[in-house]
Parts: sequence; structure tokens; C-alpha cells
Amino acid sequence: MSNHYRVAIAGATGAVGVEFLQCLEERNFPISELKLLASARSAGKTMKFRGRDIVVEELTEKSFDNVDVAFFSAGGSISKKFGPIAAKAGAVVVDNSSAFRMDPTVPLVIPEINPEAILQHKGIIANPNCSTIIGIVPIWPIHQKNRVHRLIASTYQAASGAGAAAMEELRESTRAHLENREYKNTVLPHPYAFNLFSHNSKIDPETGYNEEETKMIKETRKIFNDPDIRISATCVRVPVLRAHSESLTFECERPITPAEVRAILKDAPGVKLVDDMEKNYFPMPKDASGQGDVLVGRIRQDLSDPSGKSISMFVAGDQLLKGAALNAVQIAEVMVERGWLGKAVTK
Repeated sequence: MSNHYRVAIAGATGAVGVEFLQCLEERNFPISELKLLASARSAGKTMKFRGRDIVVEELTEKSFDNVDVAFFSAGGSISKKFGPIAAKAGAVVVDNSSAFRMDPTVPLVIPEINPEAILQHKGIIANPNCSTIIGIVPIWPIHQKNRVHRLIASTYQAASGAGAAAMEELRESTRAHLENREYKNTVLPHPYAFNLFSHNSKIDPETGYNEEETKMIKETRKIFNDPDIRISATCVRVPVLRAHSESLTFECERPITPAEVRAILKDAPGVKLVDDMEKNYFPMPKDASGQGDVLVGRIRQDLSDPSGKSISMFVAGDQLLKGAALNAVQIAEVMVERGWLGKAVTK
């Protein structure tokens, strides 16, 4: 990484924006200039980066002049408006919203799975949904060895997936509950303390699946480049501050054993085995929080499948890191390391 790059973060003051700053600093991303962009009400605030204060600027159409890489985490509407503007100005946009994920002209990238897709970009690269990333990073190396035909996922999603305001609502509502005080939730549609509920994204009346579940299905097929993989998902918000967990059951093309799965995942990139049956110690949000690997455990034969082709397991990953900021920074790192920054397919 001999060259240094001019970087912008749109949505710098949000929960994921803060993680962008930390990831870029901890991973020593080669930056010559850093722009922090947010709404007008956040402009003028300062944020620390590498020991110095950087003033947050208002996001405008002129914000991306002389920017090489622009990380977006300010919501879909902002990405739709400003992403193409940034790309036209010459920046490579790595967008964390759902705005471009299913656009056939925009690569949807998890570096451990499909880094080569980056080269197909026309100025914008999409970061997948957090639940998709955490769920399929450990599925991919298995899929390469023994094709996965079917995947059933149930998620246990933390407040971090709904942003900093939801995290604060969980803190305050829990405090109020313990103090026997009334608390009116305003961020999420249902009481959060000591409760869980179906993911509050819009439900498709035809399928009965909500948007979060549909994202997992469609994004996995696109990332795996496998339109035939059969997927079902049930997405639930749980009263955990940070880090999503998922129960995964998958069916392979050929019989597969838990020992084979552990052997495949032992050295798989982005994965850490936490599978101690003797101590009954398996992936937990508290262990997944603040680190970049997807923790995998509870690896066992699915006894409902007499063919021996199915495995069940449990995973946990930091939604703000691997599920968002870290994955985006890793995309930029691939571009830098392989000399792809500034290169794209233009046909």
C-alpha cells in the first residue's frame, strides 16, 4: 500500500460511520486526506482520527471533488442521490445501504467470497446486508467443497442493526423496566427491553416474507452467482446491543459430516470456530462484539435429514464491523492491494 488516497465518509457521525473511522485507523488504511460528511445539523462537530480533530462537513453535491474512495452509510435515499454524484466526480463509492445491491450493474461484494466482482464496478460497489454477510461468510467455503443446495436461516438481530438511536432505546427502556418506570418506545415499533419481535421491515403480502428476509435470499443468490440455491429466512430483533446471531441449517449436494465442516472452517478466512461441546461454549454476541470474525459453533448433523447431507450450526458476528464498516473497508483494501483503485469495466 505505497500510494495514499483521498477518502470521504458520508454519514460519518452515525453508528457505522464511527466504525468506519476506527477501522480505517486500526487497519492503517493509506489516507492522504479524509473528509467527514454528514447532515447540516452535524456539520461543525469534530471527530478524532489518528490523534487529530477533523471537522465534520455538510454533505453537498460538491463534497466529492478530488476524492478517491467514498464510504456511504447515511441511508438509502442519501446513497441514491449522492452516490452517482460521487462516482461521476471520480470517486469509487462503497455503499452500505440497500440502494444498489440488486442493481445488475453494481457488484455486491464480500471479499472472502467474490473479490473479483469488484472489477465489474462502474463507480459504485454495494456492501451486502449485515445478516447476509454474517450468515454466508461461513457457508461459502463449504459451498466450494460440497455445493449447498438449500439454506434455512433464523436470525437474532441486535439493536445495532437499527442504528445508534435503537441502541440507546434499548439501554433506556431496559433501565426504565428495571426501575419499574413507564417508557414509551419511539425508534422501534414494539417494546424492546426483555422482548423480541419479528424484524420490523415491510412484509410482502404475496410471500409473507419481510424485506430483511427477502434481502438475505436475493443477495445470497447474487453473491454466490447461484440463482437456484433454495433459501428461507426468518429475521427477528432481540434485546442485544451489538452483534447479530443466526441459526443456520444447510443441505449439501453430497453427504457431509460435522467433522468435515469443522475441517473446512478451521482455516477459512473471516471465520473463527467456537465449538466447545464439553464446556457448552458456543458463539455469543458478547464474544462477537468488537472483533471482525464470524464465530461458528453448534456444528451438528441435522437429524431431520436421513440422507446425511444436512448440517445445523450457530454463528455470531459484529453487525457494525463485519456486517457493515469492516466489510466495506476490506473491499477498499482489495482494490488498493491489487492495484484496482481507479480501474473499472467501462463496457
